[in-house]
Amino acid sequence: MIAFICILLTIIVYYLSKLLYKKVRFALLSPLLVAPCILSTMLVGFQIDYSDYDGGGRWLSNLLQPAVVGFAVPLYKFRKVMKKYAKIIAISMTAGVTIAIISSGLFSHIVHLQDSYLLSLLPRSITTPIAMAVSVDIGGMPTMTAIFVIVTGITGLILGPMVIRYLHIKEKLAKGLLLGMGAHGAGTSKALEFGSEEGAAASLAMVLAAIFTLVFAPLLTPLILL
Repeated sequence: MIAFICILLTIIVYYLSKLLYKKVRFALLSPLLVAPCILSTMLVGFQIDYSDYDGGGRWLSNLLQPAVVGFAVPLYKFRKVMKKYAKIIAISMTAGVTIAIISSGLFSHIVHLQDSYLLSLLPRSITTPIAMAVSVDIGGMPTMTAIFVIVTGITGLILGPMVIRYLHIKEKLAKGLLLGMGAHGAGTSKALEFGSEEGAAASLAMVLAAIFTLVFAPLLTPLILL
């Protein structure tokens, strides 16, 4: 019974958070930030153990994997544009993934994180289901990786539009790639607010970032751990 209540509670809180964001359009009021804060407060307030909440919440988490397929719709719609700029996109994503992994490693060394946390941080720039799988593969902690992914997504959601605005980025492809690489699923949702072409580019960036990270993370990890 408590599992069903937790599922229902999560859906209601997220829906209300989404309504608030649609009215205000303020990045710090994003459902990705507001909903977890409200739910965490309620769990503590009502003294609900996280394992009990997760009994229902994980069903929603499992829906993340098939839901990602939905991002393929704008990608298919603008496939000709994506094919035209294939070389630029490939170079951009290779650079983005490499910088994301190396910067995570450098940050970990600067703040003296333990290796387990370092390995959990490395795949932070890709969508949650794949990031958790990469984390397991390189020896990280999937639950910590999920947290790092969420923090990265929220940060990119806030900073991405600011970068676009202050650098006067007009090209639709560039906007989409920036948001998709910098904030994965959250960035793709934001890119769709700019337009369908931006959303398609962000979807492609998110997919390619995941694929490239699957390849590069195991190769770069031994060097980062030195």
